[in-house]
Amino acid sequence: MEKNNIYGKYRPTLEKIMQDLSDQITAYNNEEKKRMGVSVYEHLTARIKTESSMAEKCRRRNLPETPESALAVLYDAIGIRIVCNFIDDIYRNLHHIKKFENCSVVMEKDYIKQAKDNGYRSYHLILEVTAPYEDVLGNNPGKFFVEIQLRTIAMDSWASLEHQMKYKKTVRNQTLIVSELKRLADELASCDISMQTIRDLIERS
Repeated sequence: MEKNNIYGKYRPTLEKIMQDLSDQITAYNNEEKKRMGVSVYEHLTARIKTESSMAEKCRRRNLPETPESALAVLYDAIGIRIVCNFIDDIYRNLHHIKKFENCSVVMEKDYIKQAKDNGYRSYHLILEVTAPYEDVLGNNPGKFFVEIQLRTIAMDSWASLEHQMKYKKTVRNQTLIVSELKRLADELASCDISMQTIRDLIERS
């Protein structure tokens, strides 16, 4: 059990919200698989941000380490990652998610069409989810934030590698590694486009 308790009594509620939304996404994927014969994503993972990580983020933002900061000011206590085979599948998933009746989009950033300077590519979506649970402000139904990241398999592999390097403080040749990671990100992006082109050609035929 973690030392901090930044989520207070709302930790079980976060687990329910995460599971409910994951089930919704899984349900439409199953429907699409029955209808089209293929899944709209490869796999889905979900997590509650660790309390120590959330507390550290509050400190970085000069916020008090309270449930109100973690759940009403910051938006990533709940995180869902959807990893897709093809670029178009990312936007198909977005189309489905935006139609969920209990969700509204708070913020979205397309790092696929406009990659970060280091080569990072992904689609980020912040949802406000209305659910029949009390939230940190005392509302019931409550409002809860969920961060969703959508990536291709190639983007996810690159992000995992880059994440490992980011937290290794004693790595030599940092400049070279950063340059090579950027080059690799661009090569993988080119592969994603080629894979999408091949798929489109197959479907048209």
